[in-house]
Amino acid sequence: MRLGRIASPDGVAFVSIEGEGDAATAKEIAEHPFGTPTFTGRSWPLADVRLLAPILASKVVCVGRNYAAHAAESGNEVPDEPVIFLKPNTSIVGPGAPIVLPPSSGLVHHEAELAVVIGRPCKDVPAAKALDVVLGYTVANDVSARDHQQQDGQWTRAKGHDTFCPLGPWIETNIDPSDLEISAEVDGQTRQRSRTSLMVHDIPKLIEWISAVMTLLPGDVILTGTPQGVGPIVDGNTVSITVEGIGTLTNPVTAKRR
Repeated sequence: MRLGRIASPDGVAFVSIEGEGDAATAKEIAEHPFGTPTFTGRSWPLADVRLLAPILASKVVCVGRNYAAHAAESGNEVPDEPVIFLKPNTSIVGPGAPIVLPPSSGLVHHEAELAVVIGRPCKDVPAAKALDVVLGYTVANDVSARDHQQQDGQWTRAKGHDTFCPLGPWIETNIDPSDLEISAEVDGQTRQRSRTSLMVHDIPKLIEWISAVMTLLPGDVILTGTPQGVGPIVDGNTVSITVEGIGTLTNPVTAKRR
């Protein structure tokens, strides 16, 4: 199932997206998509509604240096255990929403990532049962202000600006995430291309590690790290992140005016 959130003339709703291309339809889900969704009977052609970020997380837990080649290009060692940090939920935007470059930064990078969406409350989940708590997977861009990262010595400001966590276009619930191609294009030029099988720590290990630290709630998002090839984005660019079997997340880039 492909789960999304839309804005329609009737308001905002969770939906199941069915069909492909011009024939795709958004079927309204009653209340929320967790558990076994029920439907209201209302639907819209997907072309007639606007896709929003597919979930509103209480928190976005991110994993750093989870691809060896990216750690190397950043001049860092591969960590023995996952390195985690948080992005605020106010950084989340959906497909087509602009990534707004803060005037305080002169070096903002894209980071293509596979995102895991949690489906139920969980704590201390063993890796062997980790996929049982997953609702599905979506596409993410862990936008990062590199100069802030270097200046601060920690990552909260660099990763936490409004609009620095595009998610979408929807959540795919029926997919094996272990070996998917992941790529990033800027203005049609490929910057990143790798596979999720090259993660240093796989998704079950990440869920085990993170849930040992903090309780995960339905809708929480885990960003699983970015492969090599990160690079700058500037005013006027368009960034597209694609994960095989899920889809493409596209966002324009704009400078914030003082």
